[in-house]
Amino acid sequence: METEKHPSVARSEQQPSRVQHDRLNRGLSARQVQMIAIGGTIGTGLFLGTGNALATGGPASMLIAYAISGAIVFSTMLSLGEMAAFIPVAGSFCTFAGRFVDDAFGFALTWNYWFNDAVSTAADLVALQLILQYWTDNFPGWAFSLIFWAVLIGLNLFAVHVYGEVEYWLSVLKVITIIVFIILGIVVNCGGNETGHYIGGENWHIPGAPFVGGAGGFASVFVTAAFAYGGTESIAITAGETKDPARTIPKVVLNVFWRILIFYILASLIIGLNVPYNYPDLTNKDVKTSPFTIVFEMTGTKAAGSVMNAVIMTSVLSAGNHALFAGVRLLYTLSVQGHAPKFFGKLNRNQIPWIAVIATGIVSGLCFGSSFIGAGQLWTWLQNIVGVSNQLSWISIGITSIRFRRALAAQNKTHLLPFRNPTYPFGPWICVVLNIVIVLVQGWSCFSPSFDRVSFVSFYVELPIMLIMFLVWKVVKRTKVVKLHEVDLETDVYVREEGKDESLWKKLVEWIV
Repeated sequence: METEKHPSVARSEQQPSRVQHDRLNRGLSARQVQMIAIGGTIGTGLFLGTGNALATGGPASMLIAYAISGAIVFSTMLSLGEMAAFIPVAGSFCTFAGRFVDDAFGFALTWNYWFNDAVSTAADLVALQLILQYWTDNFPGWAFSLIFWAVLIGLNLFAVHVYGEVEYWLSVLKVITIIVFIILGIVVNCGGNETGHYIGGENWHIPGAPFVGGAGGFASVFVTAAFAYGGTESIAITAGETKDPARTIPKVVLNVFWRILIFYILASLIIGLNVPYNYPDLTNKDVKTSPFTIVFEMTGTKAAGSVMNAVIMTSVLSAGNHALFAGVRLLYTLSVQGHAPKFFGKLNRNQIPWIAVIATGIVSGLCFGSSFIGAGQLWTWLQNIVGVSNQLSWISIGITSIRFRRALAAQNKTHLLPFRNPTYPFGPWICVVLNIVIVLVQGWSCFSPSFDRVSFVSFYVELPIMLIMFLVWKVVKRTKVVKLHEVDLETDVYVREEGKDESLWKKLVEWIV
């Protein structure tokens, strides 16, 4: 098949060493990538985190925080999609940070995000224990996590197309479930419940609602929202194993995220209308029931709640699978870039970095700490750590996007972009500034009414760790901010494949799925 070549690509073909990240197998189709994008974001944060957000912030705080966070992530995805379509590599924005800004910046961000994915996997495994409590408290939670921990590691050792197919069907199940939930939630609110009572906006008028905890409660919901939306940006990490990424990644950014945004906003609205903020088992230390399950139970059928709980369990497993996949690719990238030992980049016959799978899986074994701390409390702490880490990643993507565009302009290559961020330059700047403010104020609740040391650590420990990693690498390696005219805009640039125009029918199917 002939391909369209531009000057920088022609130079790349003459210099094979300019391609560093193409050893991974591009076995993910556009269909799989789009569903993986949904699967990475629709999981524990939505199904279980919304209950925590409702209890600590109230229905209005939850709805507003999810809407603001969604807008931030959408703008962030536009910036990331622009870069990933031009240079599709496994490390994605972590690689870009080192290439476009400073090697020390890329080093700190990549290690931070790898740890984020490993902890996300642990959080999902802990969430499985909480979901199991809906049926029984007699089965040891650590054993339940151990079973699925082994399953996740096994799935990530197979060929990437196996991972993609499993994620595709699990994600289809999630989308169907949320659509059914939204429809059923409307019916329940309008009187289609076991009591036949019209609920309307009653739960918004309970004393103390809709803003539970005032400004502190409102601020605290943002970290929960960040945890829920986290994973959206990691879809670009699959660019290194995606067929024709210059065409596929922009489709994923434009055709998937708005659907996720609608799912989150509508779902949080339905939950806030139907479930009171003071409903038992929704508080920080006693998270036992998903608000999705509660709404299904309100139909008067116990079996409906059990079915919903089972679906949530598969969804959480899917989210953990996606987080582990992304973490493995980041550890592989660290190895390729010389930021981690070379053996983490070793591939098996399926072109899977198997040592990175084992190493990331070991860190996700943090989930077994629930047997000492308590699953509900551990899950809340892990959620805070991951949420802040996600926000730091969004800030970094904004900074990297600004530098990327300035470098393109300095080297007269802006016209080579296969996809452009329509919000530039305002979008990246707004995301950077707004995220910084949110990161600093969202831990308000740990200072009042009394100082909570453990919560303080979970809210803010990521900040000094990332700063120390940046400074240490900068001092040891004596790195400098890359000059705009020296930014590498040739290595791993992908050539868009030419092909026949897609039929209207095919475009319609892709838009739906």
